[in-house]
Amino acid sequence: MSEEKHVISTDAGDFVVLSDVVPDMIQEIRYFSTYNFVGDRIEGYEQPVALMTKKAAAVVAKCAAIFKEMGYIIKVYDTYRPFRAVAHFCRWGEDLADQRMKYAFYPDVDKAKVFEEGFLDPWSGHSRGSTIDLTLVDMKTGLELDMGGTFDFFGGKSYALYEGITDEQKANRMILRKVMLDNGFRPAKTEWWHFRLIDEPYTDTYFDFPNSEASVKK
Repeated sequence: MSEEKHVISTDAGDFVVLSDVVPDMIQEIRYFSTYNFVGDRIEGYEQPVALMTKKAAAVVAKCAAIFKEMGYIIKVYDTYRPFRAVAHFCRWGEDLADQRMKYAFYPDVDKAKVFEEGFLDPWSGHSRGSTIDLTLVDMKTGLELDMGGTFDFFGGKSYALYEGITDEQKANRMILRKVMLDNGFRPAKTEWWHFRLIDEPYTDTYFDFPNSEASVKK
């Protein structure tokens, strides 16, 4: 990956643990596990914890409070993503023989085209610290809202405005989307779960400290 004009930083001073700001959130940090599109724990994920810039975390807390009034709790899949993790994704993308997780995450997509088709980015906004992947859980039932697709599925049904789902699934996506957009997040075209703070504090800086509480609580 060429660094172009981007800055790589290991300074975690402006980051917080998101659960300290949103204590009732649910976490399922997939890249700390082996259940992800790679099939291995991703480099840089030393704990199953969500980190964000202080500015972005404050806005997520505002969104979470609104969702809670509506009867939902946020469930977070990923936030800050170390730059070394994205490099891991790139190495995986170059190894076309490794198709272990194709059945679950990209059954209809040619692995050679996952970057070309926009499902992965060698300069991921996640590494700037103000992007979040999330869904909603119904506080009454304890179940995730049916979004008509699953996190990190590479395919058309993950597109935010995909038409081939039920009216209920579309409505659920819009619940998530409206609150996030109303509070300053921009959605991704190819991922209904992905939102980036428009007024993010770091636009050209990509961070590469380990994803762990120790990184931000030194």
